[in-house]
Amino acid sequence: MLVVPLIIFAFFTFGSAIATRAYMEEASAQAGTALRLAVSALSGHLNRYEALPALIADHDDIKELVSAPEDAALRDAANLYLKEINGLLKSSDIYVVKPDGETIAASNYDGPASFVGQNFSYRPYFQDAIEGRQARFYALGTTSLKRGYYFAAPIRTGADIRGVIVFKVDIDMIESSWGGGEYKIFVSDPEGIIFMSGSPEWLYGAILPLTADRVARTEASRRYANARLAALPVTRHHFEQHELMTLAGERGSSEYLVLSHYMPAEDWTVNVLMETSSIRAQARTALAAVFLFLCIAGLAVAVLRQRRARLAERMQMQAEARNELERRVEERTADLARVNSRIEEEIAERRLTEQQLRQTQADLIQAGKLAGLGQMSAALSHEFNQPLAAAKTYTDSASVLIERGRTEEARDNIRRIGGLIDRMAAISRHLRNFARKPNEKLGPVSLDEAMRDTLEIIAWRLKAADAELLLDLGPRPPVVRAGSVRLQQVLVNVISNAADAVEGLDDRSIEVSAFDEAGKVVLTVRDHGPGVPAAIAQRIFDPFFTTKGVGKGLGLGLSISYNIIKDFGGSLAAVNHPEGGAVFRIELQSAAGLMPEAAE
Repeated sequence: MLVVPLIIFAFFTFGSAIATRAYMEEASAQAGTALRLAVSALSGHLNRYEALPALIADHDDIKELVSAPEDAALRDAANLYLKEINGLLKSSDIYVVKPDGETIAASNYDGPASFVGQNFSYRPYFQDAIEGRQARFYALGTTSLKRGYYFAAPIRTGADIRGVIVFKVDIDMIESSWGGGEYKIFVSDPEGIIFMSGSPEWLYGAILPLTADRVARTEASRRYANARLAALPVTRHHFEQHELMTLAGERGSSEYLVLSHYMPAEDWTVNVLMETSSIRAQARTALAAVFLFLCIAGLAVAVLRQRRARLAERMQMQAEARNELERRVEERTADLARVNSRIEEEIAERRLTEQQLRQTQADLIQAGKLAGLGQMSAALSHEFNQPLAAAKTYTDSASVLIERGRTEEARDNIRRIGGLIDRMAAISRHLRNFARKPNEKLGPVSLDEAMRDTLEIIAWRLKAADAELLLDLGPRPPVVRAGSVRLQQVLVNVISNAADAVEGLDDRSIEVSAFDEAGKVVLTVRDHGPGVPAAIAQRIFDPFFTTKGVGKGLGLGLSISYNIIKDFGGSLAAVNHPEGGAVFRIELQSAAGLMPEAAE
């Protein structure tokens, strides 16, 4: 009985170590990548400025200043030059120091924390540069109280060193990119004091004991000015070859995997920390998953053995059930055959009904076509009868005038007959253009011409309804982007509906107006009829929906018009006017500035 607990204990003991080692290796590789990126970013940022101090030190204004440091004009020129260069390079500060350590020119000469007059002889970068070496140093500014990285170079005039140029680089931008990530990154100096960190609470904390020697060396260079240094509660240990660090805090202790890289040129160490709690949690999860898998596998083996034991029993039961099943299948098959027969009959009936429905639909469409032909014939008959009757009268009158020798009056009658023939040809042309299937591209169309052609087509309908059309297209009729023939079709449909709405009423006026609105052209057609009932307002543009009596329309006019306007990139809507009647609002894109062209 003790074998199973011992196996489980050994599994978790050795398995935990193996899983932790694997996940620790993976985390170390990831942290190594983050460390290399951080080191590269720091080196790249600082190397951009490394050669600049020597270049600035070689400038004539700087050399003249250190040769005559008391010259006020030279100081002013150097101050302005350093301020301009500092702005262009986006550095923190640039300043010139005399051999005794006194600053005589600075880019912040006019600021509240000016370096001019400050003595920096205690700084290591000054001490190295005044001896003729290129120097680097990182510290907290004693005057500005801002952290930065200092580059220093000697200012030579001939073989003599007359001063030092110092270039301070801001490192806050790089540091700000370290916060809020998966890794904690900080930079420590040789004394173990943290100089840069993505965690502000660690800044100026020491990860090494603050011995008297370390504190003395730090105070001698005044690297951190008056900042308060404190040792962090750090405990170091190892897991195999990996370095670990436990850091105590207000919320408890946290263990980190530590990877470090020493940068000799900068004399600091870049550290990347990754919490091991997630690593150990992953190891525990993986170990639990493996244990669960083994348990499931064992359970599966037990279930398999149990199923084999029951297999024989089931086979006997299946043999008995098979006979019963065959009997039921035969009964069910007979039932399905009867159901299939009824379904086939229903399918045949539905197909017949569908054919009848399609035939009825075709008959309705044909009836609509015949109705349209009848309306067109009535229009032609109405429009042609009066000109023909007038032409007959003028012909008879011309014959009489010729017999009486009144040839001038006879010629006038013949001219009138020619005008009537031209009118009949124009009506026929407009009706033919309106009836044909449009095959046109969109282009600029004048509303004035479109409305004039439309009136030629619907004049007979307005006369039949005794309706008065009030047209107001403004002093300069708008030009819209549309197709001429299809726009006429929309206008004919909308105005014809308005004529239907006012027929037989006291006020039979129809108002058509156009105006510009927000770069678009709006055309409204208002009648003084009963308006659009609320119950059908949402269906008025549906195909085959009509409120007219039988034989007076198929309900396609407004649906076709809606889609035509939509093709033009506009909109068509119908609302009720507050004073009564319906208003159809057509909104189209303006083509102002373009000459209307026929787009056939």
